[in-house]
Amino acid sequence: MKKLLDYFTIDGEIGGNQEWFRNVVMYVGGCAAATACDSCIYFALHQGQAHLYPYDVHNLEKEDYIQFSMKMKPYLRPRAGGVKKLSMFIDGFSKYLNDTGDDRLSMQEFAGEHTTTEAADLIKKQIDAGFPVPYLMLRHKKPEYKDFVWHWFLCYGYEEKEDDFLITVATYGEASTFSLKDLWNTGYEEKGGLIQYCVR
Repeated sequence: MKKLLDYFTIDGEIGGNQEWFRNVVMYVGGCAAATACDSCIYFALHQGQAHLYPYDVHNLEKEDYIQFSMKMKPYLRPRAGGVKKLSMFIDGFSKYLNDTGDDRLSMQEFAGEHTTTEAADLIKKQIDAGFPVPYLMLRHKKPEYKDFVWHWFLCYGYEEKEDDFLITVATYGEASTFSLKDLWNTGYEEKGGLIQYCVR
């Protein structure tokens, strides 16, 4: 079984792109803010939450996205060591939601210590319910994941195979597909994890 959420594009790119950011600290460390921005746009487009995106969600433009990222910056600001805990993302994004008057969305942590099977079950459940899944990866033993180390990105699709579970993620304006068991098992004790969106 395969399922992809109806994701959005801006200037032909998949979702927003951190590399558009002109602010130096956001360019280097704005991945958590970008993940929250993309979530807001998705919810505005597909769940009637227009108040989460302060621009025209039906006419997505690169410049608006850059300005939106700067509105998100105080909530999920880049810092020494990065937004390296699930709780930091939840605390910051919850404040943004509160300031927009949103009382619908809440979040829960899903720590990286869970098994791959449990992670696959959560991702499948979330995407089947129409929610993208923020994913934090800290370190990874395999060099092919170097662009995803110490990084937040958004999972918006999955494919169940006989011997694997593939996920599709958006970051840097591109879609990438990975084997979850390969990505999840980083080889390090210090792990990231997933954010589960919930409706109150």
